[in-house]
Amino acid sequence: MTRRVHSAGVALALVLLGPPAGGGLSAQEPAPAGIGTVVRGGAIYQSYVLGSGLAFDRITQLVVPVTVSQRFGPRLTVDLAGGFATASVRTLGGSLDHAGAVDTDLRAAVALVPGRVVLTVVGTLPTGSETVPDTTLPLYGATATDLLGFMAPAFGGGGALTAGVAAAFPLSPTWAVGAGASYRHSGSYLPVAGGEELSPGGEGRVRVGVEGSPGGAAYLRAALVYVSSARDRFAGGTEAAIGDRVLVHAALNLPLGRGALSVYGWEMRRLKPRGLTSATVATPRGNALALGARWDRPLSPTVGLAPVLEFRHELSGYQSLDLVGYLVRPGADLRWRLSDRAALVLQAHLALGRVRDDGNTVSLRGPRVGALLEWTR
Repeated sequence: MTRRVHSAGVALALVLLGPPAGGGLSAQEPAPAGIGTVVRGGAIYQSYVLGSGLAFDRITQLVVPVTVSQRFGPRLTVDLAGGFATASVRTLGGSLDHAGAVDTDLRAAVALVPGRVVLTVVGTLPTGSETVPDTTLPLYGATATDLLGFMAPAFGGGGALTAGVAAAFPLSPTWAVGAGASYRHSGSYLPVAGGEELSPGGEGRVRVGVEGSPGGAAYLRAALVYVSSARDRFAGGTEAAIGDRVLVHAALNLPLGRGALSVYGWEMRRLKPRGLTSATVATPRGNALALGARWDRPLSPTVGLAPVLEFRHELSGYQSLDLVGYLVRPGADLRWRLSDRAALVLQAHLALGRVRDDGNTVSLRGPRVGALLEWTR
């Protein structure tokens, strides 16, 4: 509950089903050029059934995300992203449940140099569940894993302020390079009822990327992201540490038949925290990997079908990296343009895989279905 306590995962759901943009998925996608207002909303349901032998045998989450993006002239875009989430874990002793709003992100992006330099400020409003009963903690751990990819990995915190700047420059007529840096400061809050107040550590993030055409109609985007976080501090003196994270992701778009094929992948490595003491609770090292492909193919001038296939794999551990699990998720997205201003996206995916905990390896399966509506003005 000390990291990623904001609504970015919810906002990501709203752009996940849109047309491929060459691999980049922004948590708060701005209004397209020439469009003043974009409103997105809908519902996404995920559920996983696990084989016997673990502490729980079913995890379910329903997210209702909403984002509004407003462009004010050529230099300023303001976005609002939030939503509602309900989640449940079924155990031998009953079910653990949560329902309520998630934190809300308010972002302003200012083009200091149009097309070259952008300043971004994000305020995370603590509209979600800041304090929860200790009995529901297993639910939060189950939804936070990168393997399952829940749209709302966390539900609330004490608010935060993030500021960053990014710049892009052409290397040639077909290639460009970009770099950015940001810093996030989070407010203190009480995560568990009857527990100690938590002061999350600041988080710095640096990103370097390149994009362009390797030849023909193909288009490549690739980026390296480095994240470093200060220690979280509890009022009683205990510290919680997470190691630096390195994320590499890339996507290649190329024409295929009547449509376009997008092949993508990302890998995240979480390193061992530095300078541990007896008063420090350390997050284990980790390695998460995802590989996928998506083929966008028009069926008519207003309807498009996109078969998708994704593979995920995760390792974690303190001394050695042990298997957390793996899964394969086939499915399809159907995009229907209702009018010049409105579009509907329907999604149906099915995950099949295995997860491991305390030496037990069990099967995993479950659907992810969604319906999202986009309106522009």
